[in-house]
Amino acid sequence: MNEINWQDFAKVEMRVATILKVEIFKEARNPAYKIELDFGEFGIKKTSAQITKLYQPEDLIGKQVVAVVNFPPKQIANIMSECLLLGAVGEKQEVTIISPERKIKNGLRIA
Repeated sequence: MNEINWQDFAKVEMRVATILKVEIFKEARNPAYKIELDFGEFGIKKTSAQITKLYQPEDLIGKQVVAVVNFPPKQIANIMSECLLLGAVGEKQEVTIISPERKIKNGLRIA
């Protein structure tokens, strides 16, 4: 494990968002979804996520999640990913999404 200092951690901007839209990402090499997230005052951002093993699109709509919002945009197939949805990766590459334990305001920063 690589050790970082507090200043390194403080640079990572993780915020709460609500999933607005999910669709199957047919153009992706690995099974994935295209996801649209509402970050409140920070706007709506798009991303893709390889979370198809544990989640169906209809189960994700309205779910609050945590995402990193200060990476530079990245082209993934035919979409520009604007954030990184956070999750824990299990031994079978199953990703469990990280989400707040209760409903909170979109855009709140994780500290």
